[in-house]
Amino acid sequence: MQAATTANPAARKVTRPRADALRNRERIVSAAREMFVEHGPEVPLDEIARRAGVGNATLYRNFPDRDALVREVVCCVMDRTALAAEQALAETGDAFEALSRFVHASADERISALCPMVSSTFDKHHPDLEAARERVERLIEEVMDRARTAGQLRPDVGVGDLMVAVAQLSRPPAGTPCFSLDRFVHRHLQLFLDGLRAPARSVLPGTATTLEDLRQA
Repeated sequence: MQAATTANPAARKVTRPRADALRNRERIVSAAREMFVEHGPEVPLDEIARRAGVGNATLYRNFPDRDALVREVVCCVMDRTALAAEQALAETGDAFEALSRFVHASADERISALCPMVSSTFDKHHPDLEAARERVERLIEEVMDRARTAGQLRPDVGVGDLMVAVAQLSRPPAGTPCFSLDRFVHRHLQLFLDGLRAPARSVLPGTATTLEDLRQA
């Protein structure tokens, strides 16, 4: 009987959180992502808790400090963007149409929220961040390569060009609710995508932008 009631430390570490605890964590991350987009990464944590519908204690139990929450939001956005890329790669039809769907899905994930957050003071080389970044970069390159190989994507654009445009076009003005401008975001993204089609109608200044270029800028 004693053996049945005594859990070893290793078993406790892998115990799955309760469903309500997982839902609370997801609500916090979702609310934080929205508010970071709307107001920047310095938005008060109690405001995030209020939007998520949880108490401050619940927020801090999941994320002991701002850096932990910012890191989770960045990883979440990159993971969901990677999933959109995987779905685009799974499509067997038109390669450029798959790229277009990926771009619109990326905008819906608010990847523009990454820009102010990755320039903050938290550890940009955290293993979770590096793993998520490497995955999403590889998948986006595959999506673009497929459209380029099909002769549908102009050859003088890189992953950095694509992600800068998506981030800029999907970020609302400061203080504007992030869902109120969706109808404009996707309209403008489609205009951008039309400019990516091959054959190119103009010569771009400079060279194709990589994500490494962005990190060093």
